Amino acid sequence: MSENRRFLLKRRPDGEPVPEDFEFIHAEIPQPPAGGFVVRNRYASLDPAQRGWMDDAPSYMPPIALGDAVRATTVGQVHSSDSPEFKPGDWVMGLNALEDYSTVMPDGFTSAIDTSLVDSPSRFLSAMGAVGLTAYFGLLEVAKPQAGETLLVSGAAGAVGSVVGQIGKIKGCRTIGIAGGPEKCRKLIERFGYDVAIDYRGKDVETLAAEIGEAAPDGVDMIFENVGGDVMDAELMNLAENARIVLCGLISEYNAPEKIGVRNLWQVLAKQATIHGYLISAYVDRFAEGGAQMAQWIAEGKVVMDEDIQEGLENAYPAFMRLFSGANTGKLILKIA
Repeated sequence: MSENRRFLLKRRPDGEPVPEDFEFIHAEIPQPPAGGFVVRNRYASLDPAQRGWMDDAPSYMPPIALGDAVRATTVGQVHSSDSPEFKPGDWVMGLNALEDYSTVMPDGFTSAIDTSLVDSPSRFLSAMGAVGLTAYFGLLEVAKPQAGETLLVSGAAGAVGSVVGQIGKIKGCRTIGIAGGPEKCRKLIERFGYDVAIDYRGKDVETLAAEIGEAAPDGVDMIFENVGGDVMDAELMNLAENARIVLCGLISEYNAPEKIGVRNLWQVLAKQATIHGYLISAYVDRFAEGGAQMAQWIAEGKVVMDEDIQEGLENAYPAFMRLFSGANTGKLILKIA
């Protein structure tokens, strides 16, 4: 390519993002900075966290600046370099942006990857990347599952939730997944091996809580929370004593103009449960360890992860919105080139 297409944040979304919040521009291909390099992005991860980065609000990362390309984890190849560590053609993964070319400094979040280990470089954005490892470390290191315990996962058909359930089964847990719609619930059972699938759509908190209670009459020992809102309220009514809650995401609230939160938080007190706010960034120094184990489980057929690959940087907005409509059918990835 002779130009750099960039998907910019033009204004901060008010509730659900609309096309007018973004701008698609054509710019010159950047030159490598002193000691740095330029990456030709091939694939970009589309994640709920990106919606939070668009707000000017306190968070674990600074907001995306207005006029900047939307931040994203990407996989690509070094295009040009002024770094002895990274040569043109090398495959890398890092926190870059929704654009054809990104400028990178070697002391950032970018690392070399070996694409010969996988059938597609996109795997480093799904099972072998931060998404798969979010499930791995969140369940094993935070929830600490024990054989025979009951694990409840919201957003269970999503990229993280589907892997959490599979690792739970590897560790001998009984798994209950909550997802939206009969097709996703069918997939929970047939593809991801969940013991029970519960469809949350069209149900109030009381109805959903009752269904969870039927599936787990003795309560749930662990909750891996990706959704929040009414779903989490229903879950909290079914805690076992000393339950552990891994708070990984709250996607139901990301586009809400007013953050409602949960009403049944008192159940955490009543059941002496714990809530652990969890970010994968706490385990970056152990990615090689987790990636090796995930690779082994994938090779053995114990873990599968579907990828929903949308094509074209010009389709960044409709692709991103699949996260919030529930249209995505696996780890959502944008194929840039």
